[in-house]
Amino acid sequence: MDYRERHVRLLTETIEAVNSSLDLEEVLELVASKVAGALEADACFVYLYDRRAGELVLRATHGTKVEEMTQRPRMRPGEGITGSAAEARAPVMIAAQAHLDPRFKNFPNLPEDEYESILAVPILARGERLEGALNVRTRNPRAFTADEIDLLLAIAAQVAQSIEHAKLYAEAQRRVHELEALARISEAVSESLYLEESLEAIVKTTMDALHATGAALVLEDGKIAWPEGRADAHAIRQPLRWRGRQIGELVADRGSPFTQDDRELLASIAQHAAVALEHGRAVLRGVLAQEIHHRVKNNLQTVASLLRLQARADGVVDPRKALEDSVNRILAIAAVHEVLTERRDEDVDLAELVERLRAMLVQGVGGGKHVTAELETVTLPGARATALALVFAELLQNALEHGGDDVRVELSRRNGDVVLAIDDDGGGLGDVPSTGTGLSIVRALVRDELRGTLDLRSGRGTRAEVVFPA
Repeated sequence: MDYRERHVRLLTETIEAVNSSLDLEEVLELVASKVAGALEADACFVYLYDRRAGELVLRATHGTKVEEMTQRPRMRPGEGITGSAAEARAPVMIAAQAHLDPRFKNFPNLPEDEYESILAVPILARGERLEGALNVRTRNPRAFTADEIDLLLAIAAQVAQSIEHAKLYAEAQRRVHELEALARISEAVSESLYLEESLEAIVKTTMDALHATGAALVLEDGKIAWPEGRADAHAIRQPLRWRGRQIGELVADRGSPFTQDDRELLASIAQHAAVALEHGRAVLRGVLAQEIHHRVKNNLQTVASLLRLQARADGVVDPRKALEDSVNRILAIAAVHEVLTERRDEDVDLAELVERLRAMLVQGVGGGKHVTAELETVTLPGARATALALVFAELLQNALEHGGDDVRVELSRRNGDVVLAIDDDGGGLGDVPSTGTGLSIVRALVRDELRGTLDLRSGRGTRAEVVFPA
């Protein structure tokens, strides 16, 4: 077969093989193996030009696996022999001892110095735009002929078109992947009224879309809203912005570096995450506002009922005393709201609530009363805690007014029940008006709201004990 006919056949076979795929990685692997075979070379290295970084990046090899390299070799046009060919837009051929050429660039994880000869050519699209460069190497000295150089240039020109098509296909696939990820987030956000569900969907979709080992949403106060997976060697953080204000960050981790495309995808996800976060917060604010209005309405009704009871009291009523009692009852209700607000929870820590009321009432009475407390940790929902606060305020007020100088408060659990007891060293029940408005309120609240019992005992002082199921 004529030498030129053989080269035409090799060119045709190489281009047919390269054009058989639109997957960029597969195209580059085919280029490396087919070019090495066509020129009977021991190795072939294919570099793509990264325009953002302004660097040639090794993407495929024949002779050394890219996957085995700890870091991909990179060079700028003009660096190394291959970079010189890329910058000059012309082939560079060295027949022997290529590693001694002053332009040679050594990469510790790329054994190019074991090769004697090199032929490097640029990969140019439409004759001028740099798409990359490739080189073929032989272990023995070899002067490539003019026909072989022309063959490699012809292959590189056709490869440039294949790379362009593969890049367009890869970009289209990336956009499809991105749109699918954003569609999943939009669907999750629109279908869920619960903030936690939306955040979970965003984080899990971020991990899937970026092949991340871990991801999390970090709110503006530094709180991690939804961590998933684990941290790794490389991390990226994308601000969440809402109407020009940063409301958090979306963080992702993985073992390999993130590309610019990854960063752009994360930025798109972050926009949806910001909308979801604000949407969820708006829903939550609406629910909380409704709950707050409901609680305020109920508590105002309670205050109104207490005032009616006070107004219907038999006998002579001291207006100042009645007003002070009403103030204490309202402050007891306010203390429950204060604890709920600080805890940001539906349940109230009774020990904390009792301690606040104790301090408030002792300060109001004055007179050197000594009140000690032994309090276990017990929690109750807000509505029952309000009833208990009113009960405790009435009983402690009675002990402070009619008891001795020493008062002891106890909050504990007993056989599955909650026990609230107040002991004083006064003169006993004889000093306490057992039919007054205060004790009437206590009995009604213990019976109807707490579903418990009230026991008043007189001996060396008075003990008021409230027992109700936890």
